[in-house]
Amino acid sequence: MKCFRYRSKRIRPADKDLVFRSACCAALPVFFAAFTLLNLKTILQTDWHRLSMLDIGVHWNVPYLLFSGIVSAAIAAAVLVLLYRLFPDTVRQLRHRQKLARMVLENQWYEQAERTKQDGFFRDLPSPDTKPKIARFPRMYYRMENGLLHIQVEITMGRYQEALLHLESKLESGLYCELVSRELRDGFVLYTLLYDMVADRISIDEAKAGDGRLRLMKNVWWEYDTLPHMLIAGGTGGGKTYFILTLIHALVQTRAVIHVLDPKNADLADLSAVMLDMYYRKEDIAVCVSRFCDAMMQRSESMKSMQGYKTGENYAYLGLEPHFLVFDEYVAFMEMLNTRECEDVLNKLKQIVMLGRQAGFFLILACQRPDAKYLGDGIRDQFNFRVALGRMSELGYSMMFGEVKKEFFFKNVKGRGYADTGKGVITEFYTPVVPKGYDFLREINEQRSSNIVATNLTDAQRPVILNQKEE
Repeated sequence: MKCFRYRSKRIRPADKDLVFRSACCAALPVFFAAFTLLNLKTILQTDWHRLSMLDIGVHWNVPYLLFSGIVSAAIAAAVLVLLYRLFPDTVRQLRHRQKLARMVLENQWYEQAERTKQDGFFRDLPSPDTKPKIARFPRMYYRMENGLLHIQVEITMGRYQEALLHLESKLESGLYCELVSRELRDGFVLYTLLYDMVADRISIDEAKAGDGRLRLMKNVWWEYDTLPHMLIAGGTGGGKTYFILTLIHALVQTRAVIHVLDPKNADLADLSAVMLDMYYRKEDIAVCVSRFCDAMMQRSESMKSMQGYKTGENYAYLGLEPHFLVFDEYVAFMEMLNTRECEDVLNKLKQIVMLGRQAGFFLILACQRPDAKYLGDGIRDQFNFRVALGRMSELGYSMMFGEVKKEFFFKNVKGRGYADTGKGVITEFYTPVVPKGYDFLREINEQRSSNIVATNLTDAQRPVILNQKEE
């Protein structure tokens, strides 16, 4: 706590005019310095001991004084613009601190002392005007670091506690940020926000997987080892397919074993040219889901008999590779099945999302809208990372994230949406940028050729899958 206070700026009532005061502190010295240099000769030749108001018009060139004043003001303004260009984050911090101070003052979230009467222009006459005096201003600290805003607010159990405990909407809309987390820390509530989401967008080459997590933005990671399973929703043109291909591109660079299912035989089905475990037929998809679940159960049992096994540790502790089942157009596939087949697949998926984390078996499920009919019985709640891309209705967002107090806005940017990274906070999200003309098949094939992907399948099981694909 002491370290946080030392590195943070406390918000004070005087900060309501922080930008103006900071600009004056920077511009006035420049103005006076420039004005002095332009009038240096006149200043040195002036006898300041005998100078009177009448002598100013005689010894001083008033038009030149006005001209030099205008030039000095222009120089000061140019310096302000230069400082704004060179230090945009500093200016942004000043604006944020000013907005926070005004938020507290305008909402009167402070304790007032007794009002004191102000003297009028004539001291003998009473003045009806009164000025509120602040007895106690809430302790609020502000810090910007690594693209994140950390705002810590004291909770004193007073009448303003409820308002200070729920500042999410005000901070997001007022500072144009997205909330990442909200934590209670020994009498303080810490709000962590991303203040420039577009600037945090990365390219596909920067989307790397390793150590149990996958980087999706500069400050956003899918930590699949601790927060397993991903649910992706989005309509046509929202960037869902490119996002899935980006995930596969990042995971294939590791030792991960990847199984891809595309029941519509669309873009993901083209991966069959470079990946063995890619299925689009209804029967093959059902078999793949079943075998994926069986392999998970088999590993869960075998892990306990492995050398070095330790209670509480996962597959990575034993040096095992993760397995990913990428299932696109999930709802469309379930509509193809009869009641019994649908129940069988749903039961297998339920086992995967419930038991897959420790064994290292993860599910990436994609659909246009997460219909509760096929994601019931608490399955949807087991997807710790959820992404909604493109335009969605209010019903779609509620299906995706539940009933939350969040304003969803649509921007015509491909790959843009909202995400819950597993912390219960919904933030604006941008998928990694894919250059125009990017060849996923070639890149994935090259990555697979340069990396030996270890699988959990035995030599007897491998020919069975090959025969199924040949049929």
